[in-house]
Amino acid sequence: MAKTLAEPASTTHFKWGPIFPSVYLPTTLYEAGMGAMTPVLPLLAIQLGATPAQAALVIALEPIGQVIGDIPAGHLATRIGDRNAMLFGSLATIGCMLLCIFAPNWLVLALGNLIVGAVSAIFALARQAYLSEVIPAQFRSRALSMLGGMQRTGSLIGPFLGGFAITLLSPLVIQSQFANLPGVLGGVHGAGSKLGGGAGVGNVLAAAAGNPEWLRAALWLAVLLAAASGIVVSLTKDVEVPNRITPVKLPIATIFHNNWRMFATLGIAFILVGAIRQTRVTVLPLWSEHIGLSGAAASYILGISGILDVALFYPGGRIMDRRGRMWVAIPSVLVLGAALVALPFTHSFATMALVALVMGLGNGLGSGMIMTISADMAKPQERTQFLSICRMFSDGGAAAGPLVIAAAAAGWVLGGGIIVMGLCGLAAAGILATTLPKHTPHANRHTRLRHGLTIRGEKPHE
Repeated sequence: MAKTLAEPASTTHFKWGPIFPSVYLPTTLYEAGMGAMTPVLPLLAIQLGATPAQAALVIALEPIGQVIGDIPAGHLATRIGDRNAMLFGSLATIGCMLLCIFAPNWLVLALGNLIVGAVSAIFALARQAYLSEVIPAQFRSRALSMLGGMQRTGSLIGPFLGGFAITLLSPLVIQSQFANLPGVLGGVHGAGSKLGGGAGVGNVLAAAAGNPEWLRAALWLAVLLAAASGIVVSLTKDVEVPNRITPVKLPIATIFHNNWRMFATLGIAFILVGAIRQTRVTVLPLWSEHIGLSGAAASYILGISGILDVALFYPGGRIMDRRGRMWVAIPSVLVLGAALVALPFTHSFATMALVALVMGLGNGLGSGMIMTISADMAKPQERTQFLSICRMFSDGGAAAGPLVIAAAAAGWVLGGGIIVMGLCGLAAAGILATTLPKHTPHANRHTRLRHGLTIRGEKPHE
């Protein structure tokens, strides 16, 4: 009889403790480093001779790099194992960040950020594949939703840590903060966050942006955090899985052929979900500027949206484990898509903040849902490569969404572009509603019973 991937013999004795240091802690450290790095890259690019449009291109290359790196990441993780792939991803990220730190011009900086995106795909895929293997199926949604939550938590705190590093290592910025304290307090409610504008926050950012060495302090912090994530992974032990199956390296064309119906349906939904999620991050500051709000107001709105984004990952995962994937997947994309459609009809801070709050609700509730659905559908012997293809669909949408918005903004039809992306969310919900139960036994209680599981997704006791 052929061996299949076995779950822990008694899931009642499954312990979460070893998972936190081996996956969640390094994930938070790694993503905090990426979050510290991202905001300073366009400023550093300008200091290295880039125009504002070229600086925007530097940032856009990271998600493109992720798409490029997804499939090779699957091959690498299959060959060397998930744990070794995480270690390799940390080390390779450090090398790419050092390339960015010592870049002599903005073109080298852009190349470094492109490769950062590619190698970050290795780390991301490896931790997803590792959790998909070691976590019992009835806890899978919670585990992967928590992974998504840790990614977002790291991305949230990273810019604050990077800003602190810049302030700590740049005496002129500190002096500027004290000298312009009244302006700082007033600038919070004005347009102080615009680079080089006026007193207060604008002066602080302008001072930091005027010296590339200070900006590089955030990149050095990112190097330290990436190194810390690798150290944590190297010091922790793998969770033992009985009868662990050795993955089989297959041609990507074979995996596509074996699963073409799924990729032709749910794959499209993954693209659309990735697009609307990333679009949300892009359109909030753009629309706030479009209706005349200050930079500080835009920051408040992003913060409001981010609160629910981080706070709801565990409830969403628990609902998917207890009630089924569809109970979260469909409402999540419906709410997010509807909020995007409503955004162009807002014309004040209050109405836009309300829509942003709804966006955070939809996005936070669905944290980890794509990773969960992908893991449900993956066959054990081809899991890592299968997940890499699913990530390519999702990351491809994430890279394309902001480009659609940029094209719409360039054509002075920003509101129309936002509405189109919102409708993509509604289309994704329709695909999930009509397709998801056909591909995974964990879609809802009926599919679980049909596949011989209990309502909660457990194997019945024999």
